Amino acid sequence: MSDIVLETRDLRKAFGGLVVFDRLNFTLARGERHAIIGPNGAGKSTFVSLVTGLLQPTAGEIVFNGKVVNGQTPQERVKAGLVRTFQINTLFASLNPLESVALALLEREGRAKPSLAKVARESALLDEAEALLAKFGLAGELLTPTNMLAYGMQRLLEVVMAFAMRPQVLLLDEPAAGLSTHQGHELFAQLATLTAGTTVLFIEHDMNLVFRYAERVSVFAAGGMVMQDIPEKVRGDARVREVYLGA
Repeated sequence: MSDIVLETRDLRKAFGGLVVFDRLNFTLARGERHAIIGPNGAGKSTFVSLVTGLLQPTAGEIVFNGKVVNGQTPQERVKAGLVRTFQINTLFASLNPLESVALALLEREGRAKPSLAKVARESALLDEAEALLAKFGLAGELLTPTNMLAYGMQRLLEVVMAFAMRPQVLLLDEPAAGLSTHQGHELFAQLATLTAGTTVLFIEHDMNLVFRYAERVSVFAAGGMVMQDIPEKVRGDARVREVYLGA
């Protein structure tokens, strides 16, 4: 199996006359933690939406496990192993974590129109949901309505729901958004431990988190990639300081 799990080849995305990317070539190595950074408007979230099929490229190819997936729907890509979270959490506010994760597991199993009525009859899935929540430190909140959870726990729950889909690549769009510095480091420390063996691609603005937890970093700016390298080289690159780090 190739060491490259995800790549883009000459990727282009334009909205009318606005060109977001032009000939963007990106590679993601299997099993790594990889950060995407760049100034606002650099196209980071657009890139993740292209990879996951929420947007279609204007030109170029998106390749997952050696197969061009341009024509696949978001649902097909999830089933293939490309799973994302969003910058703003998209949880079911009225459900509790056990119900939410169990619904994600039903979705993973391809059950038609997952419902709470079906969840109640699925003891094995409820057991799996409970085990997943315990693994991520949410065992004490199984039956707490989601809208009553602390915001940091809500962000973590969204990761658990994505992880329940057994992703090959887990894409996290600003998972620490809205968290304090301490909460952000706690979240990333958990992710680094609990997602070991899963390829993780994340967008993040906090450079302390990026340089501490990423194994490689891609810098987006001005319609393309400035560089892609290990954190130490990115931190010391003059081009990166000019377009983003400001130092």
